[in-house]
Amino acid sequence: MVAKILMVLSAGICLTLGVFHLVYTFRGPLLTPRDPALQISMSQVAPVITNETTMWRCWIGFNASHSMGLILFGLVFGFLASAHGELLFHSLFLLVVGLAMLGGFVVLCKLYFFSAPLRSISISLACYVASIAVSRASIMRS
Repeated sequence: MVAKILMVLSAGICLTLGVFHLVYTFRGPLLTPRDPALQISMSQVAPVITNETTMWRCWIGFNASHSMGLILFGLVFGFLASAHGELLFHSLFLLVVGLAMLGGFVVLCKLYFFSAPLRSISISLACYVASIAVSRASIMRS
């Protein structure tokens, strides 16, 4: 039961971050540049790979898809922990995929983001790892 709670907490943190990030992507000024001229420039310049979009549209798309990844992680791992804990905690594949995803988010946060998402994702990762440890200890006792 403790393992499930820790996993749901880990997933819930990701889900919450993803939802807020998605809202901030399309509403309000929080993910816009402080310098309005930069947004104008990004709206006028295409990336090298194609002329079919602008850097600003890419910025919005990258932020939205990043949010969707966090939301998907939160929904899938939260659902698996609460409804199919046996499957989740006995699947090395699922546990490693989740660990790699959260580990990757921690690295991205450390390299490219700021302290609040780094702290939040680190807490999520700690809960995730603790849930695995608790579930493994429980399995060994059985």
